[in-house]
Amino acid sequence: MITIDRKASKPLHRQLYDAYRAAIVDGRLRPGQRIPSTRMLASELGISRFPVLHAYNQLFAEGYFESRLGSGTIVSESLPDQLATSPAIGATRGAGISGPRPISRRSTILPRFEHAPWLGGWGAFGVGQVAFDEFPLQIWSSLVARQCRNMDAKSFQYGESIGSKALREAIATYLRTARSLHCDAEQITIVSGSQQAIEISVRLLLDPGSPVWIEEPGYSLARDAFALTGCNLIPVPVDNEGLDVAAGIKRCRKARAAFVTPSHQFPLGVTMSASRRLQLLDWAQNTGSWIIEDDYDSEYRYESSPIPSLQGLDAGARVIYIGTFSKVLFPSLRLGYVVVPLDLVDRFLSIRRAVDIGPPTFYQEVLANFISEGHFGRHIRRMRVLYRERRSALVAGISKELGGIVEVLGAEAGMHLAVILSKGSRSDLEIAERAARQNLWLWPLSSAYLGETPRPGFILGFGSTAVRDIPPALRKLRQLLAGK
Repeated sequence: MITIDRKASKPLHRQLYDAYRAAIVDGRLRPGQRIPSTRMLASELGISRFPVLHAYNQLFAEGYFESRLGSGTIVSESLPDQLATSPAIGATRGAGISGPRPISRRSTILPRFEHAPWLGGWGAFGVGQVAFDEFPLQIWSSLVARQCRNMDAKSFQYGESIGSKALREAIATYLRTARSLHCDAEQITIVSGSQQAIEISVRLLLDPGSPVWIEEPGYSLARDAFALTGCNLIPVPVDNEGLDVAAGIKRCRKARAAFVTPSHQFPLGVTMSASRRLQLLDWAQNTGSWIIEDDYDSEYRYESSPIPSLQGLDAGARVIYIGTFSKVLFPSLRLGYVVVPLDLVDRFLSIRRAVDIGPPTFYQEVLANFISEGHFGRHIRRMRVLYRERRSALVAGISKELGGIVEVLGAEAGMHLAVILSKGSRSDLEIAERAARQNLWLWPLSSAYLGETPRPGFILGFGSTAVRDIPPALRKLRQLLAGK
């Protein structure tokens, strides 16, 4: 940021003063930001310390710099009055903008980013939130510390684009046992969560204009990934048996792919029936289409054993299987995986490498140990009991507080359920915005629809909501529905 020109007629101390003052005025240096010592700056610039001392003294005198015990020299927290007359930072930057500023047509497909109010906080009914306080943090921390102690020079190099072999082998063993997948470690690629898995799969399988079946209602971020590639989205209705395959065939028989959440449909929570699964696989085989299966929270099922994956029934290698650790461990881990048919692995990796070279290695090794030493399995079993308790309390509470007002869907599995409002009810978007101001996080169901006739309702997460907090939260929801 600070440079000098030895050939300039301006003295060195004045060059340094002007450079620092300009950086502070236009906001490149912020109040409280630490400044190099005079000795360090002189060494970096290769000049005598005297002009640096001269410049610093002037900046101290004018109030741009101040000294703080233990921190050295910093940009003053209370800048001098003359800065008030300087052009605003935004205006200064905007003044330099001229001429055409073209951006891609793709970037305008999605609306401008706005953080929805119901996604902005932590508390009752937040979707995608897990029971963080029940995570075995001490065990995880010890594995992190052990991994730190075992690091060597190789640990700082890029890892494999496909991901850690130890983690892929641990995941393959888990998937074969718990989800009935047909897979080996060579088919598994580690990614930064399910969203990246969807994005790479879309780039691999689809072209601009390719027709794609999507669930209606469905997962909006998956829709965004398809839309950015220029795909033609074909909304296919979801009923109590999951995606209506017959309706999809009627709307677009030769769709290139179908995106489904068969184990616990998002957002309605229904499970795709066996007949629908076989029908979907038969369609894919006969038309040469692909199925992208997002199995995001299949570990949690309360009325029966977990439903086997769609990929486990696939004899024609038509399924791309996506899984994530966000719901079973914690979202900030940002680790997920994709199981790809063997003949697509090389092409998938080519795209994966172009996107971001490969996944970070450190936490892959920690997670591999967490799984292989049995902590992962024990954690899931504990969480299954805890979430069953919270789910049961929520269903009972809805019956007590909202009986006759709403219909409950998808309470048999996962970490959320849906409540459907009666026709003619007030806007679920409006209610969700009001609820967020009262620390109640209701995801409006209508936002999950692509078509023009959405069903009003809410998606209620219960993963992070303690049993004791459910009754008062439901009473608050009842008051909101009543317009209070």
